[in-house]
Amino acid sequence: MKKIAVFASGSGTNAQNLAQYFSKGNKARIAAIYCNNPSAGVIKRAEYLNIPIILFNREDLCNNNNVLQSLINQDIDLIVLAGFLWLMPKNIIKSFQGRIVNIHPALLPLYGGKGMYGSKVHESVIRDRQKASGITIHIIDEEYDKGQTLFQATCEITDDDTAETLAGKIHELEYMYFPKVIDEYLDKI
Repeated sequence: MKKIAVFASGSGTNAQNLAQYFSKGNKARIAAIYCNNPSAGVIKRAEYLNIPIILFNREDLCNNNNVLQSLINQDIDLIVLAGFLWLMPKNIIKSFQGRIVNIHPALLPLYGGKGMYGSKVHESVIRDRQKASGITIHIIDEEYDKGQTLFQATCEITDDDTAETLAGKIHELEYMYFPKVIDEYLDKI
């Protein structure tokens, strides 16, 4: 059985969705949830799901190798970024080359990059009067939102959509496709 580490900074709805999806089979399981925000909702979700939560700070992630060593010690096969807002450091990217997957709430390369997350993305899409948006699931590299695209799904934007209603449409796409794309990608690593 393959082991997945989920990194999250916020409420953790995608982390929970992934955990519930993989709890139904024997291909993989969520071995741990890593979180850089001690007040994030994902912590309570991890407790509810009985998944170990590993809290860390920037020093642990970027300077002293604590996070990397933890991932190695747990024999993690795949890292999934599910609402994780920090750029992954080079040492983790190198150690898990091609094995770190992110989900972004827009159709990359549009509306990506540093600072483009959550409602900021949806507000920009609505402000620019786009006719469609969606999700992008991609392998990460050393730049925000620049890695190889694995999958995209789109949704229509209507004239009466707001950033909030668009967020709802995006969440539906995330919940529907993210676990399935991860499941398929596990066969390639």
